[in-house]
Amino acid sequence: MQHAVGSPLPPHQPGHGPHAAWASSAHHPGAHPAVPPAGPGPAVSPGSVPPAPAQPPAQHPPAPAPGTRHASMPPPPDTTGHVPLPPGGPVGIPAAPPAAAAVPDPTTTTLAVLLIGPAGAGKTSVAKYWAEHRRVPTAHISLDDVREWVRSGFADPQSGWNDHSEAQYRLARRTCGFAARNFLANGISCILDDAVFPDRPVVGLGGWKRHVGPGLLPVVLLPGLDIVLERNAERSGNRRLTDEEVARIHGRMAGWYGSGLPIIDNSQLNIPATAHLLDEVLTRAIASPPTW
Repeated sequence: MQHAVGSPLPPHQPGHGPHAAWASSAHHPGAHPAVPPAGPGPAVSPGSVPPAPAQPPAQHPPAPAPGTRHASMPPPPDTTGHVPLPPGGPVGIPAAPPAAAAVPDPTTTTLAVLLIGPAGAGKTSVAKYWAEHRRVPTAHISLDDVREWVRSGFADPQSGWNDHSEAQYRLARRTCGFAARNFLANGISCILDDAVFPDRPVVGLGGWKRHVGPGLLPVVLLPGLDIVLERNAERSGNRRLTDEEVARIHGRMAGWYGSGLPIIDNSQLNIPATAHLLDEVLTRAIASPPTW
């Protein structure tokens, strides 16, 4: 029976536990002479057989104290429970299928996707839906959710962008990248969402590429300004921005046109239709990965 971490261990009982077998004679042949079977046997005259030399008692190493490892024991592997976890590493660029091969199916391929867009573009909603409806294990990692892990001293974007908020943003992005690499190393696809600006490639796409790997597939979600303003008005708390800020962010996102990255205008699309179109875009991206 397994015990929860931090719960008291069961009381030790003599003759039980992992070290009880160390002192058992059943595991040490020769420690005690075999007892001859009862009953008459052939008579042996005195002096006809020389007496066997006395055998010293077998010496056994003392059992280690509970909770310690024996010196000869190998160190335990890096495991969670009983399932060994492979180390996470940079995600490689997906290999393009041979010309004669069938069209790749993004719904059954392990992928790392970065969904880019302004506030109100529907990134989080589309990413969640896409992750939930795939036929292979898929995780959704939202940068905003990770940033809000900071409860005391949170740098609220509504208060303005400064060195403090920039530091928390970089930390959250690096944390998301580490999480994505660990998921992918264990065969679980990932979709991340972030409002990456095209005029800041070093802290935007460049940062994601460093933390996740060159195999990350970026896709831009860019509906019209009226749509993002309408969706932003439905938000609350620090997720809701002023109309002026939303318009400014949306205007900067227009720089993605001509960048070579795939862009989806979901102004007239609902969430399932946008997710379906995302699969079509990823199919082309797998066959011919974008240069970024």
